[in-house]
Amino acid sequence: MASPDPEKAGSPGHGLGGMDHSHQYTENNGMNTIIDENGHEQPPHHGMSIGQYVKTRFTTLKPAMRPAPNPIRLLRMITGRQWAFFGVAFFAWTWDAFDFFTVSLTVEELAKDFGKTNTDITWGITLVLMLRSIGAISFGIAADRYGRKWPFVVNNLLFIVLELGTAFSQTYSQFLACRALFGIAMGGLYGNAAATALEDLPPAARGLMSGLLQQGYAFGYLLATAFARGLVNTTSHGWRPLFWFGACPPVLIIALRLLLPETEIYEQHASVRRTARANGHDKGGVSATFLREGKVAIKKHWLILIYLVLLMAGFNFMSHGSQDLYPTMLRSQYSFSANAVTVTQVVANLGAMSGGIIVGFASQIFGRRISIIVMCIIGGALLYPYTFISSKRLIAAAFFEQFAVQGAWGVIPIHLMELSPGAFRTFVVGTSYQLGNLVSSASSTIESTIGERFPLENGGGKVGYEYGKVICIFMGCVYVYTILLTFVGPEYLGRSFDVSEDEDVREVAGEEVVRGAVIASHMHGHGHGGDAEGSGSGSEGGEGVGGKAQGKEVEVA
Repeated sequence: MASPDPEKAGSPGHGLGGMDHSHQYTENNGMNTIIDENGHEQPPHHGMSIGQYVKTRFTTLKPAMRPAPNPIRLLRMITGRQWAFFGVAFFAWTWDAFDFFTVSLTVEELAKDFGKTNTDITWGITLVLMLRSIGAISFGIAADRYGRKWPFVVNNLLFIVLELGTAFSQTYSQFLACRALFGIAMGGLYGNAAATALEDLPPAARGLMSGLLQQGYAFGYLLATAFARGLVNTTSHGWRPLFWFGACPPVLIIALRLLLPETEIYEQHASVRRTARANGHDKGGVSATFLREGKVAIKKHWLILIYLVLLMAGFNFMSHGSQDLYPTMLRSQYSFSANAVTVTQVVANLGAMSGGIIVGFASQIFGRRISIIVMCIIGGALLYPYTFISSKRLIAAAFFEQFAVQGAWGVIPIHLMELSPGAFRTFVVGTSYQLGNLVSSASSTIESTIGERFPLENGGGKVGYEYGKVICIFMGCVYVYTILLTFVGPEYLGRSFDVSEDEDVREVAGEEVVRGAVIASHMHGHGHGGDAEGSGSGSEGGEGVGGKAQGKEVEVA
């Protein structure tokens, strides 16, 4: 029996009524998605032996060739509520990047003010990278247990406090302390932003919006560059106005988030936990159900968790390896002026934003893995002009190289969400991203080690190393690593995020509890993509099983 196309009729395999479907299959992302005996969808690799899985790594790379929808039609599918969720998440992720780059863009000014070297100041950047994982773990667990809303608000409150703290720092130690704490806050945002922005969206729009969301980071860098030009060293306060300004927009972000309820998908999970408690299914309460979900997720998905960290290490190496030393190469090796460097960086970031949006959209048509691999191949082919052309023509290569790098990145938010356990989606997405970032913090050290073999000299002796050659060698290795890891990894294109399709939740709470919770959550919504109407409990929006279930949720104290 063929299930409906998930992009046309919601998610396949809805059927809490216990219909006997045996193990049937439906076409999904060019693979066979298993529909089990209860009518629930399973991942394409469900029940495979290692040998079978290895064989399918080749066959599943065949482009899915889903119909290419009109992007305007996709955007019109998104409701006002879903746009509000996406907008506040995108704005927060953009400003997260802005706050991070405030230090990168003022290193020399900070060093002069604190009486330190540039290297000393960059420790403020390193501490952020090192401590982001702590934030991802702590805020991720909080968002999956208590909801997306309040951890998001606390996160942005910390941005305000710590940007102001940095701005008013009088000593180097105070500066480092603020940046270390900022690393925890920054690490906590990504997973929550991705879940808030994407989990309620219509499946057909997820690829496009994933690419758009990810490019908030590049947009934040562009904004930081522009405001640094206008605010740094233009008053008697030197670098500090940039940080004062950086503390202001999160106030608006918090206000917007306070006006919005929880996401529909989180409410479904919360409803399951409340229903389990109300039915006496779990006498330990809501938290006990949440902990049981965690144990099941670790037991069943530990391998995918490790895989996602390794994958994100490759992606973060790709970003840092292609970007961190590039301005230095332009200045030191190819003698670009400050204005020429700025123009090149702006053009490269425009390429990045274009690539993320376009390839994110394309991944919905062709598949996640094939889109990433193709972008890595194109990026590798462009390495020579990106790193060896010394004239202004290099700007074109910079645009297309970053188009490829961030094109691959545009697939990542939704790819991570589709592969993550449903009850711990925020935690897994944020933690895998930040642990990968932690590993990639060694990229500068690795490039410096390679650079020792290729010293760059002028008449006065050594002035560094051949940055272009080093970037080319390093990025070549990173692209090969990322291609191989993406090739061997799984894919779950078009996965339903409904709690009724979450096998882990059904195992913990039971089929009857999940059915009751879905009915309860639908009392407050009109199915997938509908405008939710709250009832005073704060539980709004239930996108459930095919939009069929309707009922009333009983609040449990």
